[in-house]
Amino acid sequence: MTRSRSPRSSRSRGRRGSSGIGRWLGWALKLGLVGLVLLAGFAVYLDAVVQEKFSGKRWTIPAKVYARPLELFVGQKLSKEDFLTELDALGYRRESAASGPGAVALAGNQVELHTRGFQFYEGAEPAQRIRVRFSGDYVAGLSQANGAELAVARLEPLLIGGLYPAHNEDRILIQLDQVPPYLVETLLAVEDRDFYKHHGVSLKSIVRALWVNTTSGQVRQGGSTLTQQLVKNFYLSNERSLVRKLNEAMMAVLLELHYDKQEILEAYLNEVFLGQDGNRAVHGFGLASQYFFSQPLAELKLHQVALLVGMVKGPTYYNPRRYPERALARRNLVLDMLAEQGVVSAEVAASAKQQPLGVSQRGSLANSSYPAFLDLVKRQLRQDYREEDLTEEGLRIFTSFDPVLQSKAEAALAQTFKSMAGRKGIEQVEAAMVVTNPETGEIQAMIGSRQPRFAGFNRALDAVRPIGSLVKPAVYLTALERPSQYTLTSWLVDEPFSVKGQDGQVWRPQNYDRRAHGTIYLYQGLANSYNLSTAKLGLEVGVPTVLKTLERLGVSRSWPAFPSMLLGAGALTPVEVATMYQTIANGGFNTPLRAIRNVLTADGQPLKRYPFQVQQRFDPGAIYLVQTAMQRVMSEGTGRSVYNQLPRSLNLAGKTGTSNDSRDSWFAGFSQDLLAVVWMGRDDNGPTPLTGATGALQVWTGFMRRADPLPLNMPMPDNVVMAWVDAATGQGSAAGCPNAVQMPYIRGSEPAPGPACGQTPADTVMDWVRGWLN
Repeated sequence: MTRSRSPRSSRSRGRRGSSGIGRWLGWALKLGLVGLVLLAGFAVYLDAVVQEKFSGKRWTIPAKVYARPLELFVGQKLSKEDFLTELDALGYRRESAASGPGAVALAGNQVELHTRGFQFYEGAEPAQRIRVRFSGDYVAGLSQANGAELAVARLEPLLIGGLYPAHNEDRILIQLDQVPPYLVETLLAVEDRDFYKHHGVSLKSIVRALWVNTTSGQVRQGGSTLTQQLVKNFYLSNERSLVRKLNEAMMAVLLELHYDKQEILEAYLNEVFLGQDGNRAVHGFGLASQYFFSQPLAELKLHQVALLVGMVKGPTYYNPRRYPERALARRNLVLDMLAEQGVVSAEVAASAKQQPLGVSQRGSLANSSYPAFLDLVKRQLRQDYREEDLTEEGLRIFTSFDPVLQSKAEAALAQTFKSMAGRKGIEQVEAAMVVTNPETGEIQAMIGSRQPRFAGFNRALDAVRPIGSLVKPAVYLTALERPSQYTLTSWLVDEPFSVKGQDGQVWRPQNYDRRAHGTIYLYQGLANSYNLSTAKLGLEVGVPTVLKTLERLGVSRSWPAFPSMLLGAGALTPVEVATMYQTIANGGFNTPLRAIRNVLTADGQPLKRYPFQVQQRFDPGAIYLVQTAMQRVMSEGTGRSVYNQLPRSLNLAGKTGTSNDSRDSWFAGFSQDLLAVVWMGRDDNGPTPLTGATGALQVWTGFMRRADPLPLNMPMPDNVVMAWVDAATGQGSAAGCPNAVQMPYIRGSEPAPGPACGQTPADTVMDWVRGWLN
């Protein structure tokens, strides 16, 4: 018998089902409300994040370090080749006519260029067209393009590095009005056609990207808007997840609620990642233009713009230096897209595709780093600024660095090591070099390693090594400050001797050649770097007095008054040696070495100037005599090999130095306008196959040959007189007599004039007696 359902039971079950659904709907509604509240709260949080960073200081900008600006004037010693080298480093374009900023045209010995202008400490230097005419190694004419003569013109300085924050991001901030033609149009055509139509997220762009990529069989477009890309780069990580993508979309919408399109676009141009330079991340089109083309962004042409925009998709994959074929294909694809969208005509795009990539070569002057010099700059800056000031505030540091001289110093070092290849032990030899201006004390070039690009141990600043015979000018200067006792032609005895110290140890100096040289003139002891005569002289004037002389020369280290200090047992760094020799080269005036000239804020306001300082510490006459003896080092002494490569008309002064067992090879020397100190040795202090003359002097000579300095022309001080003496006896002579030479003396210390040629002193006396008798 079939039992029928009662209507009542059916209705109750229906009510129970309805109530169950209702409960679920209720829970869903409540959860939905909670979710909306949480989402709203999260949106408020994201909104605060977006506004806080975007409205505040958006980027930490590292301090930028600049080389010295090249100043042009008639009569300046500057070759056309060096001038063009600097223009190439600054990214000037060779064209048929200097039509715009950054262009240069050549016509024989004349160079016409359109300077870019620059904000210096003293004020703005305007962009202008100028003509520079050369004659030999000198500037023979300087005028404006209209022919009006110019007294002086100054080029913008080369950017040589920066002081980076911990994240190592670097950028050159630009404004929209500084971008070149086509940059914005190209960027929008490739990355976000609907930028001015959407509100942060574009469904249309996502669908179009899917269609284009599917039909073309390759990834040609992305679905993210520029605003989303900015959010990802500015706020988020590169993590690939749905949560990150949702955050990106929400923040993009919020960003567009608060800021206008132009501000977002400008931020994108400065934020986008476009390459990696070692540890430094290259952000923004401003820095990318300098990094890849060595040119300011405003000067880029269409084909260069297309390359940079094409690299946005994958800066590493399309790196034009590592993968030029990929980069070229990507650039040409971008140019095709511009033609398809009517941004440029097909003819313009085709012409641009015929252009080479035009990327500057890595390791060229413009893209090189100078770690030793930048290390010096950082150390000097940290005396006046906090670390965060240097890495976040965008300070502009102007220095004395000369990139052309640096290049010549590096070339001389490389050539010297190349010529020594195969010599036993040479592969373990390191090197350092310091180049300064003798008059100002400005450091113009610095090498801290055999590999100048290696940012490791800076031997120019930190290698404390025995200076050997480089100490000897201080010994002779101490003596020559006593003109009543010592002159350049005083007799010294170069014979073996020994000295017993307070500890009972016996000191027995030896000459390098293990020979004694008998009685010699004082200047010959320095010229030939004799140890015996120098040590004996130092003991006569007193070791403590010599150490005091070293202190006056600029040596700040405290050395014990041991006799061995007279022959260079004391240790200094190359930059300390340069300080010591700077005082000798500058006529006895001490000028503390400096690398920084002045500092500007990020917006070009003067912040601090580092003025030239000078203090007279020695009588100019005594210094003049020491310089004379140091010129004899070059003409007839241990530095005479210099004139195998340089003309004898080039007057130079210097001193070789070799420490015990040839562990250190030194040379310090100067011309009128350049002083250079070179050290070569092993980091483990082991012996080398080099002396001062066979090692460091060779680097120094190679540098001077390339630098083509002015000959030393020290004005004779008022208290110095020239006297004729017999080269063999040191007695007074007369002009034109056999063996007669002129030597400088402090006034009153010169020998009495000798008799006229052909008469001996006895003859003169007899003539007087006869005259009296008659």
